[in-house]
Amino acid sequence: MSMLSVDMASVYAMLDDMGDRAEEAARPAAQAASQVLYDEVKRNVAAIPQKTGKLAQSIYQVFSVSNSGEGRATYHVSWNTRKAPHGHLVEFGHVQRYVSYIGKDGNWYTAKKPGATGRKPGRRASQGEKDAYYLRLATPKQVRAIAFVRRAQIKFPAAAQAAADVLMRWIQ
Repeated sequence: MSMLSVDMASVYAMLDDMGDRAEEAARPAAQAASQVLYDEVKRNVAAIPQKTGKLAQSIYQVFSVSNSGEGRATYHVSWNTRKAPHGHLVEFGHVQRYVSYIGKDGNWYTAKKPGATGRKPGRRASQGEKDAYYLRLATPKQVRAIAFVRRAQIKFPAAAQAAADVLMRWIQ
């Protein structure tokens, strides 16, 4: 009868090391995937006819500390709502009820009715209060959605591949 003895300590050490490197690779891999999506969102926004350019300037990607942990990294790709509060109107479309214009400062404004007095209605004011203050369009118009973030989902496979490539480089 023959007996074979194998020392698995080196194999276990190699697997532990590989696991440590995979954990360290989580953030670079997530960033690589995020970069693919960020680039696609920027391309999508560049294809939209621009009036002020604020939406294009507001696109960002950022590491999310609160949604990340050991061996897990999360990045957000979106638009800054303070720089471009109209982003959701572009992404999802909207109904325009009132006359609007771009002021000398480059910001959008809703036109007041001639002779409208008092404080302008707040965001939660009733439709009647807004109609009494703002200059209505003869016919409200539906402004179509131009999905610049949602359309970037087409790049999910490329983003996953970019993350896998980075992960494999780190593990090897």
